[in-house]
Amino acid sequence: MRISELSARTGVSVATIKYYLREGLLPEGRRSAPTQAIYDDIHVSRLRVIRALIESGVSIAETRRVLDTLDRPPARPHDLLGAAHGAITPSVEGDADVSAAERLVEALGWQPGRCDPHVLGAVARALESLERADFRVPDDTMAVYLDAIRRIARAEIAGVPADPAEAVRYVVLGSVLVEPLLLALRRVAEQVASAERFEGSAGTAPAP
Repeated sequence: MRISELSARTGVSVATIKYYLREGLLPEGRRSAPTQAIYDDIHVSRLRVIRALIESGVSIAETRRVLDTLDRPPARPHDLLGAAHGAITPSVEGDADVSAAERLVEALGWQPGRCDPHVLGAVARALESLERADFRVPDDTMAVYLDAIRRIARAEIAGVPADPAEAVRYVVLGSVLVEPLLLALRRVAEQVASAERFEGSAGTAPAP
C-alpha cells in the first residue's frame, strides 16, 4: 500500500507518518520509485504501537527505546521484562539512594539483581517525594499495597506470551495502557469505600 493508504488504514496523518519515518520510529517502506514506497501490515502494526505509546504520554525518546527493545529483545525472559520496563521508566541523572526502596520491596521477594535499576530508582524517587511532602503511608496500608501488587504482578506475568517480541509488546503496552486504568479503578474504589464509610452503603453520588 502507498503512504496515503497506510494513513487511511491507521488513522495517522501522512505528515505524522513522515515524521515517524524521519525519527526512525517507523521502518522505511520498499521503494517502488525514487519518491514512492510501498508499505505493508508490518507498518500498520508498528504505527498502532507507536500511537498507543505516544497517546498514553510516552515521549518520542522513550518510544524509540521501546521499539528498540521490540526489535532486539533479550534472550532470557526475565531480562526481557527488565528491558521492557526500563524502556518506559525515565532515567535520572546521578546516583539515587535506593536503600529505603530496597527495604520496601524486600516484602515483594526482591533480591539484588532481580530488578532493573531504573525501576528500583522509580520506587526510590516516589518514596523521596512522600518524604519531602511529609506524608507517610501507614504500615497497615502499605502492607495492603504490597499484597495487592504482588497478586496483580503474578497474574500479569502468568499471561506473558512465550514469543519474545510478543512478550515485550505485552509488557510495555500492558504497563503503559493498563497503569492508567489501575489508577482510575483505585479512585473509583476509594469513592465507593468513602461513601460506604461516611454515608452508608446507599451513599449519594457526587455532584458533577
